[in-house]
Amino acid sequence: MNIFHAIYASTVFVVAYALITTERLNKTMVALAGATAMFFLPVIDSHEVFYSEETGIDWDVIFLLLGMMIIVSVVRQTGVFEYIAIWAAKRAKGSPLRIMILLILVTAVGSAFLDNVTTVLLIAPVTLLVCERLAVSAVPFLIGEAFAANIGGAATLVGDPTSIIIGTGAHLSFISFLANMGPAVLMVLAVLLMLLPRLFPGAFTVDPERVADVMALDESEAISDRKLLIQCGIVLLVVFAGFVVHKQIHMEPSLVAMAGAGILILISGLDREFYLSSVEWETLLFFAGLFIMVGALVRTGVINNLAHAASHATGGNEWLTTVLILGVSFLFSGFVNNVPYAATRALILGTVLGGNLTAVGASANVVVVGIAQRSGSPVSFWDFTKRGAVVTAISFVISLGYLWLRYFVLT
Repeated sequence: MNIFHAIYASTVFVVAYALITTERLNKTMVALAGATAMFFLPVIDSHEVFYSEETGIDWDVIFLLLGMMIIVSVVRQTGVFEYIAIWAAKRAKGSPLRIMILLILVTAVGSAFLDNVTTVLLIAPVTLLVCERLAVSAVPFLIGEAFAANIGGAATLVGDPTSIIIGTGAHLSFISFLANMGPAVLMVLAVLLMLLPRLFPGAFTVDPERVADVMALDESEAISDRKLLIQCGIVLLVVFAGFVVHKQIHMEPSLVAMAGAGILILISGLDREFYLSSVEWETLLFFAGLFIMVGALVRTGVINNLAHAASHATGGNEWLTTVLILGVSFLFSGFVNNVPYAATRALILGTVLGGNLTAVGASANVVVVGIAQRSGSPVSFWDFTKRGAVVTAISFVISLGYLWLRYFVLT
């Protein structure tokens, strides 16, 4: 690949990203158009798109999303999301702030032991129902959960696609990964909880009559199919166990999710319109287009050249190199979806936590925005980013302090 290919690929990506940020055009259409433009020179060919692990579509991510979306579609038919929504609202005494804190904690913990995309797929329906019951905007809750999903996903080897890619490549064990990442994640999560009233001012006002109505509800009446609920519970437990031990059973999380989805389709007997009701086809296509555009940047050497230039600029100083790589990874993962960017071996904290910067910076963000769009509570790119910038900046400072203290002072 020559310099012209690199300039062309960079230009296509920048133009596509600019169009996505303006929100004047549908982001999926822009991503697919950008992907198509990469074939014109061609910068990348079909083999590299469909079969290459470095430059192609990450099918594990696509099918993990699809499998979990189908599982969520089936689980939705049981009424359990309504049950959890009412239960959570009643335990929080109808306080939107307490509900948000509860949902964020559940999202963060869930994202540490599942992948963060799976967690937001399970939590988002509950969130939408809680907000509908209380007549408050779901947008702050969904944004906060996306932040929590990325933060919690940074804690463990299975919590984020980026963690899986880097951790597997570095041959890290589950315990070793958690021991190194856990402290930083806990600090960032604690600060996020304290920031909620400032990040979302005015979002926690609720009509007392709505609160009284919710407190009077009986959550047990929300369950519409107890037999299917038990079946879903068993399948979900097996799927979650499969996620945790996927390396030992030599089965990728995507296959575990698809197997679980297939089993639920068979035993539920639901029609296609029901088991596909929660599948975000636009989100899946957006990911495909984004993977192709980023793959073209990798193929032409743009991302690797930028990473190498940044590391060489420090003159070999270990601390300066750490600061620079952390900063670059935070910045780039906010603008380039952090799953393909992880291939550049950037710092895990930067690539995972930096994904909170923009609405397209992480898989969980894209999924949440897609769910919000379909539910009638759209999250704008800039509404997400102006809050994401605050969370990312604080995460960067905490991560920098943690790295300095643990690896340069205490060692």
